[in-house]
Amino acid sequence: MIDATLLLEQLFNGIQFGMLLFLLAAGLTLVFGIMDLMNLAHGSLYMMGAYFAATVTRATDSFMLGLAVALPATLMLGIVLEIVVLRKLYDRGHLDQVLATFGMILFFNELVRLIWGADGIEIVLPGFLNQTVQLFGVPLPMYRIVVIGVGLSVAAFLYVLVVKTRLGMLIRAGASNREMVGALGIDIKRVFTLVFGLGAALAALAGALAGPIFAVTIGMGEHILIQVLVVIVIGGIGSIKGAFVGALLIGVMDILGRSFLDTFFKLFLPVNTAETAAPAAASMLIYILMALVLFFRPQGLFPARSG
Repeated sequence: MIDATLLLEQLFNGIQFGMLLFLLAAGLTLVFGIMDLMNLAHGSLYMMGAYFAATVTRATDSFMLGLAVALPATLMLGIVLEIVVLRKLYDRGHLDQVLATFGMILFFNELVRLIWGADGIEIVLPGFLNQTVQLFGVPLPMYRIVVIGVGLSVAAFLYVLVVKTRLGMLIRAGASNREMVGALGIDIKRVFTLVFGLGAALAALAGALAGPIFAVTIGMGEHILIQVLVVIVIGGIGSIKGAFVGALLIGVMDILGRSFLDTFFKLFLPVNTAETAAPAAASMLIYILMALVLFFRPQGLFPARSG
């Protein structure tokens, strides 16, 4: 029997994890869906954002200042990266882009090792975030509530930016026909640079917010990047709405699967077998969901034309 309080806690944790996935997926779906750039180094920007935030937080004893520094620092890093390296890859095939950005993963991992060392950095939360609040009689961490609030705020901001602003119009036009936009006198390269910088800032926000929950370590962006790619495939490439819905689905399914699948298996399997099989099955759930979505809707739940 599953305890209702534990179920609510884990559902809440799944939503919070989904919001982190969305922050990372939103930036990547902008870059991939609009610029047609397969950027495997997006997870490295997530890692750099976490390290920037952790370094400033440790030096100033202010998590909020660390967060405030990490976003523009990673945004500038992303802009430099786009101008110096990635701009040369726009006319190349996806295989070339994958190989080049995979090389950047190795570069950033070694750069972090040289600057910060092999050991991770712990981010200590301020007192007002390091407490619990009661929701429906269940104690929930204040910080995780804040993460959910930030994710919802970013989703609203991206909707207004893409749908309601002139920059959003240029972004959507560039995604549809970059040659025509260029012919109208718009500097599409500058638009792409701004889009990539925004994606880098979103990755940094996800990394900085994830730091107090997970370890800030070398290579922290590589595992989560796989989940983010699953989110984008499920939601629909280039769709912000799809990234939001897909991230929530994956976040909740992943957390609930890891928390309760062994209990479910014990209903019809021996205890030892259930405890062995459950972790493996839980790690497969999101890929099973992706396979089902691709079978019934190969374009994703919310393809870009409707997202």
